Amino acid sequence: MSDKTLSAWNTVQTDRFLVGVPHYPEHVDESYWERDAERMAKAGFNVVRMAEFAWHILEPKLGTYDFDLFDRAIAILGRHGIDTIMCTPTATPPRWLTAAHPEILRVDGKGRPMSHGSRQHCDTASPVFREHSKRITRAMAEHYRGNPHVVGWQADNELNTSMPESFSQATLSEFQLFLADKYREISKLNAAWGGDFWATAYDSFDQVVLPIEFGPTFPSPGHLQDYHRFLAFSTARFQHDQVEILRAVKSSWFVFHNLGGLRDIDFRGQFSKDLDFVGYDIYPMLYDEFMRLGNHAKVQALHLDICRGFSGNYIVPEQQSGFGSQPGFCTLTPEPGELRRMALSSVAHGADGLMFFRWRPAHFGAEIYWMGIIDHDDIGRHRYEEARRFATEMTALKNKILGTYVRMDVGIAGSDFDNQEAHKTYPIGLPSPQDDAILLHQHCYDRGIACGFIHPEDDLSKLKLFYVPHWVMWKDEWTARLEAFAAAGGTVVIGARTGTRTEDNHVIRETAPGTALSKLTGVRVEDFGRLAAPGANGLFDVMERSGGLVIPPNKPAESHRRVRRFKIGNREMAAGHFYENLTIAPDVEVIAAWSNRYAEGQPMATSRKVGKGQVVYLGTYLTPKLTEALTERLFAPAGIEPLVGGLPEGVEVTMRMNDERRLLFVQNYMDQAVTVGGVPAGRDLLDGEKKVAGRLELGGYGCAIVELEG
Repeated sequence: MSDKTLSAWNTVQTDRFLVGVPHYPEHVDESYWERDAERMAKAGFNVVRMAEFAWHILEPKLGTYDFDLFDRAIAILGRHGIDTIMCTPTATPPRWLTAAHPEILRVDGKGRPMSHGSRQHCDTASPVFREHSKRITRAMAEHYRGNPHVVGWQADNELNTSMPESFSQATLSEFQLFLADKYREISKLNAAWGGDFWATAYDSFDQVVLPIEFGPTFPSPGHLQDYHRFLAFSTARFQHDQVEILRAVKSSWFVFHNLGGLRDIDFRGQFSKDLDFVGYDIYPMLYDEFMRLGNHAKVQALHLDICRGFSGNYIVPEQQSGFGSQPGFCTLTPEPGELRRMALSSVAHGADGLMFFRWRPAHFGAEIYWMGIIDHDDIGRHRYEEARRFATEMTALKNKILGTYVRMDVGIAGSDFDNQEAHKTYPIGLPSPQDDAILLHQHCYDRGIACGFIHPEDDLSKLKLFYVPHWVMWKDEWTARLEAFAAAGGTVVIGARTGTRTEDNHVIRETAPGTALSKLTGVRVEDFGRLAAPGANGLFDVMERSGGLVIPPNKPAESHRRVRRFKIGNREMAAGHFYENLTIAPDVEVIAAWSNRYAEGQPMATSRKVGKGQVVYLGTYLTPKLTEALTERLFAPAGIEPLVGGLPEGVEVTMRMNDERRLLFVQNYMDQAVTVGGVPAGRDLLDGEKKVAGRLELGGYGCAIVELEG
């Protein structure tokens, strides 16, 4: 499906709910295979995924192919009614390849080549590596063209999760070609990168260097932005090589990729358009270790809502099933009931297929304690039983679930690669757009309000409120879309600093937020400045977190920290991170004003009526208190209400819907039973279509899918 329309409202075009496991027959003796297939079939699995790390088996030496091991494994599974998704094995090239062509290895910013003995050690920008990747892909595709049990393909594995950057000679050469194609004339590149600053201009494209960190100080933001644009381009090109081959060999195969991270991938470019759907690998307890939100259910919901904003519903090729670890980190262990609950949460947020990672744990290698459905001793315990229950439920309910999208009343601007990278190139100590957006997302999550992420180029008509979290790069055509959304009755909220840089990462030459946005909002930014986060110690906190400084024992007084305060309604609170001093047009209402220091009485937040709706401008960043006050003011008039009112702590609610049905997912992510009140009338599809009205009893980690009446 080439060049498809990307939308958060898309569903996966499938006639069955894909459910199963990644499977590694090469990790166990063949005597296990038949029993494995029997137990998978008994669990209700209909698909496995395999071979993503098996290049050395499939091609033991250059040009010599051996598919026998996987042919036999696929045949056994097929006899038990289980289909196979094959994977191109290009994340782990064999040693004979890296020995013959050491130039294909990635190189880090200190000039150190990566080594065989791990994974993702080869440079996807390398023309040599690309040719070998195309060759193994073509050989596999031709071999499995006629195999009825091979139904689809995964291209590569978790691109860019280990190390997206490379500073190899191949990357440099390809980067220079990329720039020559983009700019055509070196003078245009120099203008875009600000070559007259610090004498960073070039005489020709072959003089361009890679932007290493602290070399000895900071590179131009334009240079850094284009480097990451190139990394995204070369990643998409690497995948496109494989997708083209697979589609040419057999057009009926579906093709996807399983993303494990979101670095240097431009989802709204060629990357997602190449694929039939996108896959996201979900490890809620692992992500919580890194994000530190203190709640893996919230982290899972956030991660999936962000991902769904790129191109709509997805499948989960790897869903956490147990304790997970590599030598450098480990997760908590799901308690009995949590495996099913986490899997149902993936479905609630848009999964149209799911595979539990993994069938059995490895007894060797860098993931010996990454547990699967079957334990090391070949016994399936509660995780197997929960996976079996989930698979049975999803197969029974596929006609209800498939074809539904996830409801969003509150949309947060997301999935824009340039804005993500623009912040990184010059953050000035401020939260990223996504970090800011998390506050609104978590506020809605806790209250059962339908919230998600969506690009301004998407269909906004199903939303009631759209929030733009400080996108410094802005296109005038997006302004027109926001104006149309507001005119039809929507509420638009635009965060500080939006529209303040060009696509080359230059500061705009107009008064912020630029002509089009100023006209829409009725606001002009006369001055701005950075603030310490509420309760923080300013720069000392930032540097301490990065290992740079230790916080002095006595924090300075509020007046010395230049805390900015404001009033919204009858509440006063401290601003977060940043302030803007605004002047406003005559038709603009002030909904919050600064209340101390020299700016006392000046506008902080404004509202301007546009058609049937309004456009709100915030001259600061969100804080938990501001988020609460702002939503109290804006949500009710916009018709935004919780899906279920008065949610008890520890309960998540989400809705999937289409023109024919509404499915309310209610999940208890705590280990104690809970009573949920205010549930709309319907029938619980997970409990024999038992009638539900008002009260719903959920045990620890209990779940319900209520098909609502009417």
